[in-house]
Amino acid sequence: MTVVSSDMGRRVEAALRVVLPDSVDLELRARPDARGSEFEAGIRDRVLKVEWVGHAWLSAVERILARSDRPDIIVGYRVSPASRRALTEAGIGWVETTGAAEIDTDFLVVSRTGGIRTTKKATSTWTPAVLGVAEAVLAGVKPTVAATHEATGLSVGACTKALRALTDMQLLEADTARGPRSGRRIADRDALLDAYVAAAHDLESSLPLPVGVTWRDPVEGLIELGARWDRAGIAWVATGLVAAAVVAPLVTSVETANVYVSASTVAELELAASTAGLRPIEGGRLVLAPVPTETTLKLATVVDGLRVAPWPRLVADLRRSGVRGEEAAEQVKEVVGGR
Repeated sequence: MTVVSSDMGRRVEAALRVVLPDSVDLELRARPDARGSEFEAGIRDRVLKVEWVGHAWLSAVERILARSDRPDIIVGYRVSPASRRALTEAGIGWVETTGAAEIDTDFLVVSRTGGIRTTKKATSTWTPAVLGVAEAVLAGVKPTVAATHEATGLSVGACTKALRALTDMQLLEADTARGPRSGRRIADRDALLDAYVAAAHDLESSLPLPVGVTWRDPVEGLIELGARWDRAGIAWVATGLVAAAVVAPLVTSVETANVYVSASTVAELELAASTAGLRPIEGGRLVLAPVPTETTLKLATVVDGLRVAPWPRLVADLRRSGVRGEEAAEQVKEVVGGR
């Protein structure tokens, strides 16, 4: 029996029905006097508190765990590995819209690996330009056309459209003034960051190139390689765990280093590798990839001699690299993003 009418409620109900056995009756209803994302699921004459989280990164889950009114189950598009571990330790179940789930109560146990491919909405809202402007705004650039144009190198028209798109998505709030220097402000930084990270993953390049290296210290090794690329006029910037190790030290060891270089094809990546005296090799400990946005290059900073990506891009890249990566992402967000 369906008793919810909102899009969010239907999304939660669909996710639950997919993972529950066919023999289990489900009745989902909005929780009275609660947030719009909170529901009650009637299952086998019992009631479980269910909450929609969207993109359940560790930071979002930690906010839930800090509350006294915790849900019994969270539902989201993604539930990251670190979030899964934290939820399991807290005795809270989780369900992804992919069909993956872990629920363990005294009357219901569900374990699913998922595999359902969700259909992305046909939309052009998140373009590389919107992504670049969002990255700049998160990194501290004032959300005006003039400031984002100067910081990103995008055209005035592209920045105008990007800021309008972010405002239409309610990620930015517009002031009443008009003109290229009229201001906007971030409505909710965590919401903007989560939306940016999700879009960065959706627009991810499929051209990573692993190469072989013999270094003992990835940071020192990358500084040396970077000098070769600089001499050859190849723009580059470190990201992932190796960048986090210098920006917000938490990681004790880095096995694989990730670097963006100016390239748009595999051939260009191979040329960048050969310029630095490197060869592609399966399982190589250095992974090269095309620069995702020009903003990533323009807002890069040098920390302890290593050129590193802006902190929003670091968070995006770290969040998709497993539990260690997501823990490092939270450290970067706190140490750098909190300034």
